[in-house]
Amino acid sequence: MIETPPLVDQYCQGVLRTELGLATFEAQLIPSAGPPAAGTTFFDTQTGFALRRWCPPLLGLEPHCTPARYLARRRELGAAESARRLLRGSGVGARLVDTGVPGDLTGPKELALAGEAETFELVRLELLAEQAADTSGTAGAFLVNLAEAVHHAAAVAVAFTCGPGAGYPAALAGSPEPPGPGEVRGAAGRWLAGRARGGAVRDPVLLRHLLWSAVASGLPLQLHVGGGAGEPEPLTEFVRATAGLGTRLVLLGGYPYHRQAARLAAAFPHVHAELGTALGQSGARAAAVLAESLESAPFGKLMYAGGGGQLAELHAVGALVFREALGRVLGGWVAEGSWSWRDAERVAAMVAAGNARRVYRLDERN
Repeated sequence: MIETPPLVDQYCQGVLRTELGLATFEAQLIPSAGPPAAGTTFFDTQTGFALRRWCPPLLGLEPHCTPARYLARRRELGAAESARRLLRGSGVGARLVDTGVPGDLTGPKELALAGEAETFELVRLELLAEQAADTSGTAGAFLVNLAEAVHHAAAVAVAFTCGPGAGYPAALAGSPEPPGPGEVRGAAGRWLAGRARGGAVRDPVLLRHLLWSAVASGLPLQLHVGGGAGEPEPLTEFVRATAGLGTRLVLLGGYPYHRQAARLAAAFPHVHAELGTALGQSGARAAAVLAESLESAPFGKLMYAGGGGQLAELHAVGALVFREALGRVLGGWVAEGSWSWRDAERVAAMVAAGNARRVYRLDERN
């Protein structure tokens, strides 16, 4: 077995505080626009099978128990105790938490207590814009307030992140360069004029302005790719434009574009790619997907991200499947003589925790 230190999960969300029924629980298992097919359940997915493999033992049940038995045990323990056991059983030592996700979710401090792990804040760029808009009457005031919000966030967060469906790849496809002041002011005025009761940022000029404001802060910037957010290709010119500026870009959620994301990490010194968010969805195929991500990128450019949110089970599945898949892949290379055991454990420690601690400067915040 390849030994790894406690994982650093470089992207996750809080978990729901409330008790969940079967339908509500299933709705959080996989991204879906509707219910499962008639006569089936979302437990009939790779994620569902992985959950039934890894999570029941953490709640005192046998692996692969039925969904009904599992959810009954979850209700018996209560939402808080179930989350505590699942988070602590995941082997994660530090979590970077996206605090911009709506819903009754635990914040970083609650997640730290429940999971007995360090937590650090990720600030979502679109939320900063929406909060600044709520306190601004004019485009000029909005831009001043937004600049102050970015500056303040950079002092407390470890990185900026953005919503996976916010439209950044499409915004960058038109032009990767920072928009000019007049362009930004015009876009801000149009958005404020048309914004009714919390409308989200969708203007491509403002989205580009947000990205470049984050780049100017010097903090790492996470960019979601794949999973409906777009392929890495529309981001390539933005990657080129930000080269040499000192800001590290981290590509998240790249499956099924994980190979392209790894190639961008290999080609550009300031780009990194994640390993992990696709693995819970891949389930029994996780080792094959992980091996593909390890094909082209230097190992110092790859970092674990669980991507778990809403359900504590997704935090646990992401971490446990990643650890098992990493051990299977690297252990296989050792067994066939391609790698030494020492090198396998060194690389495992890098991608599990060491690279993330360096990129996000976590040890400087202790």
